[in-house]
Amino acid sequence: MELNVRKKQPNSKMCFVCGLKNAFGLKSRFYELENGELMAIFQPASEHQGYPGRLHGGLAATILDETIGRAIMVAYSDNIWGVTVDFSMKLRKPVPIDREVRVIGRIVSDGKRSFEGTGEIILEDGTVAIEGKGRYLKMDIGKIADFDHQEQEWQVVDAPNDPDRVVVPSGD
Repeated sequence: MELNVRKKQPNSKMCFVCGLKNAFGLKSRFYELENGELMAIFQPASEHQGYPGRLHGGLAATILDETIGRAIMVAYSDNIWGVTVDFSMKLRKPVPIDREVRVIGRIVSDGKRSFEGTGEIILEDGTVAIEGKGRYLKMDIGKIADFDHQEQEWQVVDAPNDPDRVVVPSGD
């Protein structure tokens, strides 16, 4: 199914997942979709592999957890973040590092102080490589860390390859 991108979420300077100046990081970009889900897109580097040519399982967990946790920003704002309480995943297929990786995250239960979410890492052919689920606390960034938006360069950075529409599995 093809969906419109509603908006792009901010990146930061040094976050391992979204930090644009972190030499070892994933440099992921996050897009809010018209169906309320969040899509992360990143291109793994050779330093991100476990087995030759395959994304390391721990990094797969990292991007999946981050995408589900950030999905709360779709409904609220970029000041409310998800802090992981519990996370698990099922690895179904290896994720190649020689092509762009797409990750989907969504909120499935939203409470007053916490939420639950699910997500998937999707291969180019639309099959699910990895499934994840987690429980998160809703927290204001000011209570998590001394976060200076300007110092951390927390901003939307437009790129020529930002999509206006994306293809996601239909969930059949």
